[in-house]
Amino acid sequence: MCGIVGYVGDKEAASFLLEGLAKLEYRGYDSAGIAVFDGAKIGVEKSVGRLAALRDKLKGHELKGTMGIGHTRWATHGRPSDVNSHPHTDCSGDFVVVHNGIIENYLTLKEELIENGHSFKSETDTEVVAHLIEEVYNGDFVASVREVLRRVEGSYSLVFMSSKHPGTLIATKQDNPLVIGVGEGENFIASDIPAIIQRTRRTYILNDGELAVITKDSIKISNRQGEPVTKKIFEVNWNAEAAEKGGYEHFMLKEIHEQPKAVRDTMSQRIAKDGKTIVMDELKWDADYLNSFNKIYIVACGTAYHAGMVGKYYIEKLARTVVEVDVASEFRYREPIVDENTLFIAVSQSGETSDTLAAMKESKRLGAKTLAITNVVGSSIAREADQVLYTWAGPEIAVASTKAYTTQIVLFFMLALYMAEIKKTVAPERVAELIGQLQKIPAQISETLSDVEPLKTFAKRYGFNDDVFYIGRGLDYHVALEGSLKLKEISYIHAEAYAAGELKHGTLALIVEGVPVIALATQKSVYEKTLSNIKEVKARDAVVIGIATEGDEELEKYVDHVMKVPETDELVIPILTVVPLQLLAYYAAITRGCDVDKPRNLAKSVTVE
Repeated sequence: MCGIVGYVGDKEAASFLLEGLAKLEYRGYDSAGIAVFDGAKIGVEKSVGRLAALRDKLKGHELKGTMGIGHTRWATHGRPSDVNSHPHTDCSGDFVVVHNGIIENYLTLKEELIENGHSFKSETDTEVVAHLIEEVYNGDFVASVREVLRRVEGSYSLVFMSSKHPGTLIATKQDNPLVIGVGEGENFIASDIPAIIQRTRRTYILNDGELAVITKDSIKISNRQGEPVTKKIFEVNWNAEAAEKGGYEHFMLKEIHEQPKAVRDTMSQRIAKDGKTIVMDELKWDADYLNSFNKIYIVACGTAYHAGMVGKYYIEKLARTVVEVDVASEFRYREPIVDENTLFIAVSQSGETSDTLAAMKESKRLGAKTLAITNVVGSSIAREADQVLYTWAGPEIAVASTKAYTTQIVLFFMLALYMAEIKKTVAPERVAELIGQLQKIPAQISETLSDVEPLKTFAKRYGFNDDVFYIGRGLDYHVALEGSLKLKEISYIHAEAYAAGELKHGTLALIVEGVPVIALATQKSVYEKTLSNIKEVKARDAVVIGIATEGDEELEKYVDHVMKVPETDELVIPILTVVPLQLLAYYAAITRGCDVDKPRNLAKSVTVE
């Protein structure tokens, strides 16, 4: 995922471009660049490294002009370097392009263009687009862009600028997000709303295949056939402060502490006033609809995949329906058995995850009904799905997902209860009991967040270990997977999670004296078996940090340290147990001096396969 910005108006473009890119660095931060048209020619400046490196380059020779485009990169084609940074230009310097995505047929196009005399500077696929528009240009900017789009294959969001057409930017997308910000005497382009929220709340969200011609006073949008498209303004309902750190050292820490509110907001309006039933007006399912499905697929990537594993447990346990969870990047390539009797649930924080979106489209083609669980209104996955359930988590900026995960679990739990109500697979009294426990969760998360000193101590003591293992059974195992992912992605410690019962089938060979093992033991139905597994690793002299509920005095006898969370039903407890694991990962990363919000080689949302 990369960040794109664009500006055309009557103010200096560079200031907005740099401001917008700063808000998008979570989408890519191995290089950055801007291009500004000064009325005569296009000036380009770009730099490998963080945005600060580009700012330093611009000191003393700022690019002047009221039209420009910018980009912050997460490298896909070509290593991070000045020359591989965007924007990219053609041979003449008359055309400049920024791009998020991948041009799949770039090699064929590049060979053809080289034969026609074009000279390339970078290793990227994007530079092909700049040379291609130079090649096909016929005096009509829009027609030339359309010809480029006819010839390129892949996924993209693209913004074109030309010195031959002052005051005009052209933006288009396919499988990658792009929004147009509507101003007065100025208009904006961005790959995500945080880049423009300080300038405008009024936006157009482009659909696949749409092309926008943008001047300072007009925005004209058309479809693939060139026919005008009338779009509604999407009014952003959160403020700029929601995307700022708010006094916290890092976005990740802020977002961990926002979880009580995020969970509360996600639950609101979905619990009946009497507190005894789940209400999902977005769905309005009935027994006939649910009974028409012989299988449910939950498909996602990364953290959302881990939430999907918890969701599978909930739906099978409560609604008694067969559920399969699949990694989105693998789903399409194994020819899954999907038909009109399949419900496909796509889970994505951003709603733009390329693999998940592609899997959903393929499933729809095969006849499946589709449901999206996402945090972003108007995102590609939300628009593609038949129905949508939103997690009202607010903007999540840190690359490592926290509040999106907890709200996804909450939504899965509520969905499973909703299905159970319809199918009558759980007694009403039990449903009401579980809803009551769920309503206590925001306060219990706050309680868990109130004392982080033990976690800081553990992080300082064990933060420099090369390996950490996580174990658990049932829901504890699914949470362990997410805990280990958090640790490895932001602290760079090698971490693995295992179903505790699998230790003796190979994993015990890795347990040696002093290696930390995080053992989750909150599932009462398998508690004694989990204790047995903990004894196995203690017998190999591992250092064991146990995760238990308040009131559990037994676990302390067998572990070196204990972290406790408030007691609740074992079905609901994953929403609580993940919180100390998030904090442990955070403080381990701090201990090791890592860049918490921008871990190496990663970006917030992956929009290339």
